[in-house]
Amino acid sequence: MKKERVINSFIDMVKIYSPSLNEKEYSEYLVKQLEKLGLEVYLDLGFKKYGGNAPTIFAKLKGNVSGEGVTLAAHMDVVEPCANINPIIDGDFIKTDETTTLGGDDKAGIAVILEVLENLIESEAKHEDVFVLLTPCEENGMLGAKNIDWDLVPTHMVPAKNMIVIDNSGRAGLIAHTAPSKYDFKITFKGRKAHAGIEPEKGINAITLAGVAISNMNIGRIDTLTTSNLGTIHSEFPSNVVADLCVVTGEVRGHSLESIFETLNSYEKACESSVEKLGGEFVFEKICVFPTLKPTDDLAFAKEFAKVYESMGIATELQIIGGGSDSNIFAEKGYNSIIIGVGMEGVHTVNEKLDTRELFKTIEALNSYIIK
Repeated sequence: MKKERVINSFIDMVKIYSPSLNEKEYSEYLVKQLEKLGLEVYLDLGFKKYGGNAPTIFAKLKGNVSGEGVTLAAHMDVVEPCANINPIIDGDFIKTDETTTLGGDDKAGIAVILEVLENLIESEAKHEDVFVLLTPCEENGMLGAKNIDWDLVPTHMVPAKNMIVIDNSGRAGLIAHTAPSKYDFKITFKGRKAHAGIEPEKGINAITLAGVAISNMNIGRIDTLTTSNLGTIHSEFPSNVVADLCVVTGEVRGHSLESIFETLNSYEKACESSVEKLGGEFVFEKICVFPTLKPTDDLAFAKEFAKVYESMGIATELQIIGGGSDSNIFAEKGYNSIIIGVGMEGVHTVNEKLDTRELFKTIEALNSYIIK
């Protein structure tokens, strides 16, 4: 491992503007880096389906020993504000000037992948096939992962089923293996207009319908592994008009589909009760944003990687997390993912920073795992 090269690579990458839906320049940079290392590259053009401009990058470093191989995955997009990032090295940390995010989520993960590839090639080490999967638009509903046309991916470029996603906040040694499914819901309440000062009794206020329904919803922590939240309540009428429309949006996420549906059904019943009491009507819509992520091998892969950390003297923690990632989408395709920490702190904020000590440990762990 060449630590100076890792830091320089990371700094070069975070200076490239790459928010969700606009990762083209960064993807072109990465394709050049991967091809320069001698990897075969395939580009999926799923971005054309959702208005983005960057492909999902598939790459392969052919192994020199037989085996199923491993996939290293990360995402290219960065949360705004991420224009004109000014990275500052402060001891063991890289941070921003607090006017932008840093982009460690997930360019730290990509810096790790590039350095691991460099190490394997330079050392001429024995290893199985190493696949790389870099997605756009992960931060915007995982659109890159969702829109891959798997039927067009060449057979020899289809990634190995065991996938290490370098996209977990926190220190090296954290291994997430299970993540929830998320359902978004939208409730449209319809009342009846009337003049609020002359004949309000002839109207049915949709805002009131929503308020009564919400007052009977259990929002927040539902149980140990299920949460819910309201995102917006929208109704825009003059104060002299009884509002006949109000739209409420929110989410429910959890590790049990039974619990998710039980919660959504209770919300729908609260809406029914409100309409029965006050009149009017409602439309309740729900959509799965991403499925659950669960290990397919009774944690064998996660425990195997944990042993690598332990051999380095690093404390390990197998995690069940509350957020979703590309791993949830890939799970539907049979991929067995773990999500490992890389030293990111304060992600999605202007106080974001990267602990390079943890970054280097992650590279070392991956080198140890891949080299046979």
